[in-house]
Amino acid sequence: MSGLPDWMWPPRPEGWFADDLDHLPEAPRRTELIDGALVFVLSPQRIWHARVVDALVSRLGRQKPSDIEVERQITVRLDERNRSEPDFLIATPPYGLDVTFFEPHQVRLVGEVESPESAHRDRTVKLRKYAEAGIPHYWRVEDEDGSPVVHAYELDAPTRQYVATGIHRHELRTPVPFTIEIDLDALLSGRRG
Repeated sequence: MSGLPDWMWPPRPEGWFADDLDHLPEAPRRTELIDGALVFVLSPQRIWHARVVDALVSRLGRQKPSDIEVERQITVRLDERNRSEPDFLIATPPYGLDVTFFEPHQVRLVGEVESPESAHRDRTVKLRKYAEAGIPHYWRVEDEDGSPVVHAYELDAPTRQYVATGIHRHELRTPVPFTIEIDLDALLSGRRG
């Protein structure tokens, strides 16, 4: 344990707080805070993951209304002890170009593209945390034999839990958080679907 760099030690006995992430320049670029513990995304991402994220951000960006923005890999301050970094999100401006995180009330949808190392967090921990924070929509994208499959969830406000609204293969069509139509089969082929 003595071989850890000083910046990896929590600044207080109760651990890390969400705002501490802005003061850790030595931390890896993809660092999240889950229940007061730092989580580093250190495993190399597959090209499949990167291309799916890029394609979804591009398709959503072309379809979004003017009062909505699509961002990638910006953290969301879920509460004092949790600050996650979804692969992409849909947010409501205004916000400046120098922000390092969003508050849940600004976020309309968060999306996680699963990797082998993130599957458990994406399916259980983040599903629960995003719902508890009140984020209206959550998409979890799985690799099913090389094809992206979107598991869509919508927040049930009284229970603060997500309800599954669909498993989308080949095509995703939804009226929320805005009208979206995506040819999932075209995401990796380079076609503009």
